[in-house]
Amino acid sequence: MRGVRSHVYAIPMTTRFRGITVREGMLLEGPAGWGEFCPFTEYDDHESAPWLAAALEAAEQGWPRPVRDRVPVNCIVPAVSPERAHVIVTASGCATAKVKVADEPGSLGDDVERVAAVRDALGSTGEVRVDANARWDVDEAVTAIRALDKAAGGLQYVEQPCVTIEELAAVRRRVDVRIAADESIRRAEDPLRVAVAGAADVAVLKCAPLGGVRRALAVAEACGLPCIVSSALQTSVGLAGEIALAAALPELDFACGLGTGALLTADVVDDPLLPVDGWLPVLRTAPEPTRWKGLSADPERAAWWEARLARVQRGSTRTGG
Repeated sequence: MRGVRSHVYAIPMTTRFRGITVREGMLLEGPAGWGEFCPFTEYDDHESAPWLAAALEAAEQGWPRPVRDRVPVNCIVPAVSPERAHVIVTASGCATAKVKVADEPGSLGDDVERVAAVRDALGSTGEVRVDANARWDVDEAVTAIRALDKAAGGLQYVEQPCVTIEELAAVRRRVDVRIAADESIRRAEDPLRVAVAGAADVAVLKCAPLGGVRRALAVAEACGLPCIVSSALQTSVGLAGEIALAAALPELDFACGLGTGALLTADVVDDPLLPVDGWLPVLRTAPEPTRWKGLSADPERAAWWEARLARVQRGSTRTGG
């Protein structure tokens, strides 16, 4: 990482999302621009290595040429009340909404009400998808999907209802709703070789945990499924890389999960990447972080991230990554 400078940020979330109330990460500057290294804190160094590769691709190499100049996105509905969900969707301007479900055990009743509120906000022509983050077993998934599909008046798909590929396949055989694979791909030992075709109808790709735009494009080709791109809860610096992936996919049949900037109370750039009428623009490089100083992590957390970066870099060098 010769010539790369780094800054550590800490940004509060607007609402708890994925169990997180403050998002932390590092901004890396290199000869090609800026990248973002922000693996979730519970990830070990091995799982964090692709995130570093993605950040360095942006900072040192840049991204492949896009085939489109804007990307359709869905709005994100966290595990909030039906009333709040309705407000989020109505204000978003998006025609597709992704609703977080299964946030807590026994939440199906609340999830059904939230999904129904989202359908009401979107109207009959909008698309509703839900994300369970692998919280269900097979029987729970089948029961929940049927209830949520009814509440939505038809779900576009259900993202990662269970943990394993075998469980996804079992659920897929028992329901009439598309199944999307996320963690099954990006957290696989080798995402290029994971066989998801019999277990899912849609592949959810994330540039950062897959090791960069070029690596993710190879995963898309290998999985042989329609793909969407979702964010890893980055600032606009990292989000630009996810948009670059969506812009470079040969086909893009679904709206992408890239409207997550609204989940942060602030951003490190002057003009955050937020959807306008359900679309995000494609950038050739990440926007320059001009506001990071006001969002810096405290010295103890900054030292933790600097040590983590050094460890992951050493591990990647030893393994040839």
